[in-house]
Amino acid sequence: MRVYNFSAGPAVLPLEVLEKAQKELVGYENSGMSVMEMSHRSKDYEAIIGDAEAKLRKIMGIPDNYSVLFLQGGASLQFAMVPLNLFRNSNKADYIESGMFASKALKEAKKFGEVNIVASSKSDNYSHIPSFDKAQFTPDADYFYICANNTIYGTKFTTFPDTGDVPLVADVSSCILSEKLDVSQFGILFAGAQKNLGPAGVTLVIIRNDLLGYAKENVPTMLDYKVLAENESMYNTPPTYGIYMLKLVFEWIESKGGIEGLEKMNREKAAVLYDFLDNSKLFKGTAAKEDRSLMNVTFVTGDSELDTKFVKAATAAGFVNLKGHRSVGGMRASIYNAMPKEGIEALVEFMKKFEAEN
Repeated sequence: MRVYNFSAGPAVLPLEVLEKAQKELVGYENSGMSVMEMSHRSKDYEAIIGDAEAKLRKIMGIPDNYSVLFLQGGASLQFAMVPLNLFRNSNKADYIESGMFASKALKEAKKFGEVNIVASSKSDNYSHIPSFDKAQFTPDADYFYICANNTIYGTKFTTFPDTGDVPLVADVSSCILSEKLDVSQFGILFAGAQKNLGPAGVTLVIIRNDLLGYAKENVPTMLDYKVLAENESMYNTPPTYGIYMLKLVFEWIESKGGIEGLEKMNREKAAVLYDFLDNSKLFKGTAAKEDRSLMNVTFVTGDSELDTKFVKAATAAGFVNLKGHRSVGGMRASIYNAMPKEGIEALVEFMKKFEAEN
């Protein structure tokens, strides 16, 4: 029996995608072999990776002057790759510190240049997106960095900073493909795959082409976006099976009416859980209402022992991975694209029952 998996990542995948992968596991189309066994230089595999990119470009409306890269190393490697490739004139960057991953990213960037923290919500345990004032922006910054959705704290940017000619870089690991996004607003978008795209092991990078070619001589070849773009993600062997899984997820998204269809579904799903939390006498949401994430819903009972009791009871009832991140405690329901609405409705019914009994 499949459980309702509310993990923050690696996370739930669409059942249809898993079943298709299962069906094609041993023999992909007429190749006579599994995708896992294919040379990444073969015609069959070139068609898979090409199709994955074409579908993503169509779904997201990615302009032609952007490169799409399928890389490795997770979003965490991008914390270093971004400064290594974008520090090119002033060697300065602006960061908004809205959560732990933004904090980790700025620490990494400090190794390579000067970082200005434009705004931070650290003192409030990142329970909201900090307000930012354009007067604090560095006019000659090489780039401006945000983490668009904060998995741990359940917050998201509802509007993005207007950075003018300074390229805006966004970590969209936990919100990519969940709602419409204007790619042309950004210099770089990147995402670890294991939340909304596919299995762990692939990192997606979408980069505007005029930002390629600035890595200094001493930057390792494998960390140079220009080399990776020129080689169409094939400078070395890419995570072939993971990219194939992404292709299947993109096909599934097309079948759901694209991003517009998913966004409508995601807003409905989140509303079911947030409406319950807003009216519950036992549970309450922890993120500021105006900054609530569509993907990660954080909540508490106000009593850590009761939180533990709830997580244990929920797990026994088939609602797994609801324990909050170790740095904040409480509970977190990650309700990515692949989580069906009925999973959330069933969770809310369980929470009502738990509340009545406690």
